[in-house]
Amino acid sequence: MESTQKKIVKISSRISVKRLSEVLNLSVSVVIGELMKNGILATINEQIDFETASIIAQYLGFEVEEEVLDKGEAMTLEKLLEILKKEKETGENLQARPPVVTILGHVDHGKTTLLDNIRKTNIVAKESGGITQHINAYQVKKKGKSITFIDTPGHEAFSAMRERGVSLADIAILVVAADDGVRPQTKEVIEYLLEKKIPTIVAINKIDKAEANIQKVKEELGKNGILVEEWGGQILCSEVSAKNNLGMDELLENILLLMEVEDFKADYKREALGIILESHLDPKKGAVATVLIKTGILKEGQDIAVGSIFGRVRRLEDFLGKRLKEAGPSTPVSLFGLSATCQTNDVLQAVSSRTIAKTKSDQSSGSAKGLMENGQNSGSQKSYKRIIDENIKRLPVILKADVQGSIEAIEQILSEIKSEEVAIDYIYLGIGNATESDVRLAQASGAILLGFNVEITPVAKRMAEAGEVEVKNYKVIYELIEEIKKRLSSMLPPLSERTDFGKLKVLAIFKNGKKDMIVGGKVISGKMINKTQVEVLRNENIIGRGQLSNLQQNKVDTNEVEENQECGITFLGETKIKEGDVLISYKEEIKPGKL
Repeated sequence: MESTQKKIVKISSRISVKRLSEVLNLSVSVVIGELMKNGILATINEQIDFETASIIAQYLGFEVEEEVLDKGEAMTLEKLLEILKKEKETGENLQARPPVVTILGHVDHGKTTLLDNIRKTNIVAKESGGITQHINAYQVKKKGKSITFIDTPGHEAFSAMRERGVSLADIAILVVAADDGVRPQTKEVIEYLLEKKIPTIVAINKIDKAEANIQKVKEELGKNGILVEEWGGQILCSEVSAKNNLGMDELLENILLLMEVEDFKADYKREALGIILESHLDPKKGAVATVLIKTGILKEGQDIAVGSIFGRVRRLEDFLGKRLKEAGPSTPVSLFGLSATCQTNDVLQAVSSRTIAKTKSDQSSGSAKGLMENGQNSGSQKSYKRIIDENIKRLPVILKADVQGSIEAIEQILSEIKSEEVAIDYIYLGIGNATESDVRLAQASGAILLGFNVEITPVAKRMAEAGEVEVKNYKVIYELIEEIKKRLSSMLPPLSERTDFGKLKVLAIFKNGKKDMIVGGKVISGKMINKTQVEVLRNENIIGRGQLSNLQQNKVDTNEVEENQECGITFLGETKIKEGDVLISYKEEIKPGKL
């Protein structure tokens, strides 16, 4: 086929023969004929890879580009959702996939214990403080069908991570304790579920407790927009005791029932697209990412990209650490092979080596400029701009955490601290153990080095001790938060807190010394208290202050004199009191500043 000007067409990494003919605007028979000339026998619905499609298209007079990224932009979660929506609409190459289920609920309502019961492991005991502090993903089987579970944190510090877990899920299990009912975090989750119209199953947990009131819980759920079937709604409800293994089979049956109704499907023949659930730096294995595959199949040896981070799949492991050669839709895997840690919610895609080479080349020309403009490194490790306002006292902090989600949660809750006098100066945020370079940076900047679920290397520890760098490690996130809040509070100016006790009108002067006076008077409000501070008012104006060193009533020492009673006081101070003046008995305490 001759052409004076070749038309440029975009072809995805894998494409069916039928779709290729549509892209080229040629009949299917022409495309199949060209394939046969090149020794390839393919039917109308068979998939061919980009290299094959590219050769055929070029023979037919076209120039070809691989359709991976839009205008050089990284694949985003929004774009992924658009792809999944189009995939569902076309119905091409779709097969049933496991549902992705997230378990949500208020802290201490037993959601992690429920998940432990399902997967027959004990995660609660391993979590510091008994709360889940990361997103974790697992798969279980029921009646030969796989179900993927995503566990999201319940503590208030993790609301952003909770929302992310909901957005990834096909089905949400809302756990509500039968003895506690709908709580603030429960309401927050319900609002999100209703807004996003996510299929939901209610699990009323702890039904074995004496204080359990199942009907009250259902009533509270109804008031918040969750109507269970018993109350005339469409929401499936399971009454369970995760601790005592009651009602668990019914809950799994409800998941399978909802799975059949919703009919979850994905394309098993395309290159994989997935979402990063978590990312951390392993000292021995390098960057490790937990990925939930959304569509396509990810295989060992494939080139991959996550935004501007590239790599090749060196190894895939399931949640038990078992090696996998490939992972399909709704499968959570640990992935080894990325060049750096990446952000949670980033989209992973399998790409050709040519695409990576081209994208890297495009980026290299503008990388220096980009770094200057953005002022930060790629991946999850970021250097933050120093606080410029010199009127604000700064707490310099270097924070090292186990995974990106932990840093995100810590930043989120600390961002809620509002003060015009003190602020956190993030010198550096990073993933992985604290090392010598972290200690050197802390020493140079005068920062405290804080670690969350990480260790400090032996050499770094010795350096810190020698350089008097303060290093603190935490296993529970809210303990780290409290430490930072305490340090910020200590930087605030002290507060003076005054308590007024009573007023006395001076009726007589008995002694007028150089620095002391003895006066008599009547308590006109409140009470006068011995050993307090005294403020002297004349014509409602403050003229001086002193101390009440002695208090007498009927010439007998006393600690206090009530209203409408007369007394004598010894006043210590340089102010000269006159008849008719008013003395105020008060106490002034200096207290630490509060955020």
